Amino acid sequence: MGQVREGTTWLSVIWRVCNVFMSLFFALATYVQINDPDAGMWMVGYGVPSVLCALISWKPLVSEHLAWRRVADLHVMISSSVVIMLGWRIHKEQITQIFQQEEGREFFGLLLTSMWLLLCRHSGRSAVGKLRVFTAVAITLFPFITWFYYHVNKELRSEWPSHCKTAI
Repeated sequence: MGQVREGTTWLSVIWRVCNVFMSLFFALATYVQINDPDAGMWMVGYGVPSVLCALISWKPLVSEHLAWRRVADLHVMISSSVVIMLGWRIHKEQITQIFQQEEGREFFGLLLTSMWLLLCRHSGRSAVGKLRVFTAVAITLFPFITWFYYHVNKELRSEWPSHCKTAI
């Protein structure tokens, strides 16, 4: 019985750490929008999940409060609508190098926020399970590895607009 509680405790700690890292990532994504022509919209798009993740890392049961769920649900609904529109545009214009196009980066950014908030939904209801934590670790690593990869390989950013190159 002690091993189950110990494992659950470690899963909870990993879950909270993942939320800290995702909160930091979304905060960084919010910051780099400063140079964007439509910065306000994107800063809200990344700022809201940053705050929601910070709240979970501080108090995991917050995901069960009605206010948290309503804000998260509204964000997922709006983000999903924009993801569908961007996805249609990417498909219609037959864009292949998705990360090289602003629409592709916006698509994946909003997809990431939606996936993360859906993963967080009802996470305070009971002990966080292994599948949720494993998924959280994988999703948490993805943006940091991708961002590092593009930072190291400057030639991949050569065709990006100037406002995407100067924030960091």
